[in-house]
Amino acid sequence: MRVDKWLWVVRIFKTRTQAGDACKGGKVKIDGTNVKASREIKEGDEIEVQLQIVKKKVKVIKLVKNRVGAKFVSDLMLDLTSPEEYERIEMLRLLNHEKRNRGEGRPTKKDRREINRLKEI
Repeated sequence: MRVDKWLWVVRIFKTRTQAGDACKGGKVKIDGTNVKASREIKEGDEIEVQLQIVKKKVKVIKLVKNRVGAKFVSDLMLDLTSPEEYERIEMLRLLNHEKRNRGEGRPTKKDRREINRLKEI
């Protein structure tokens, strides 16, 4: 099975085109080397995928021909992504979250400058 198709089947990417573009852009690696979208994979391969801010590592357990439901993804792959990576994502999400009380409306120019200044720290 092609690596781009498998990444789409296990719902790492929403479309096969996105999976193919990630392969072309060097975001998908097998054994530390960049792969093309047409690379054939087999059971037991470990695939590293760079998704925006997270570096996801998965192991191929099973190959199937058609896309599966979200419930069955765990039967096809084993997530080897470190817990520290998920903690880092959560911390970044919390740091970049600003709270505005309901009814305050849009931020003024001064508010926007303060928000930007806080996010840079």
